[in-house]
Amino acid sequence: MVPVTGGARPAAPRAPGRSVAGVFTFPDPVNEVSARLVAAGVVVASALTIALGLRWGPFVLAYGFVARVAAGPRFSPLGQLVTRVVTPRLGWPPKLVPGPPKRFAQGIGAVVTVTSAALAGTGDWPAAAAVLGLVLAAALLESVLALCVGCKLFALMMRAGWIPVSACERCVVGEG
Repeated sequence: MVPVTGGARPAAPRAPGRSVAGVFTFPDPVNEVSARLVAAGVVVASALTIALGLRWGPFVLAYGFVARVAAGPRFSPLGQLVTRVVTPRLGWPPKLVPGPPKRFAQGIGAVVTVTSAALAGTGDWPAAAAVLGLVLAAALLESVLALCVGCKLFALMMRAGWIPVSACERCVVGEG
């Protein structure tokens, strides 16, 4: 007979990918089509925020970037719209690229938009709008020309040895 202690039952096994660590993962590879469409959404949101003086806009954009860095499109409303609705409806073939450079680029966007939000929060709207202009420019390059500034910086940092090869081995062989 097995003794029962406090009526506790053994924990149910977790489903794969349902751990906290599994939730906070970034897709690898990334569909470049979706990445460019998300960038287009950032262009529109940034341009409207600056043009209309939407002082809450940097906070929304910052949330989106932080969410995408943390878990890819999973917690990003824009990421969800693009990956679940827009990209599938376009029917374009996916162009898969390594995820680490894209996550790095999202991280840069997070730093810049959080900076813009902090400036907006302190009442310095001109500075907040100017900083947000950097995001708009980078997102415009990504969406229109497929030129990912963060990805290029990631590659330069890998070549300089500041980012280890283990961070993206596919990037070293020219896939990134």
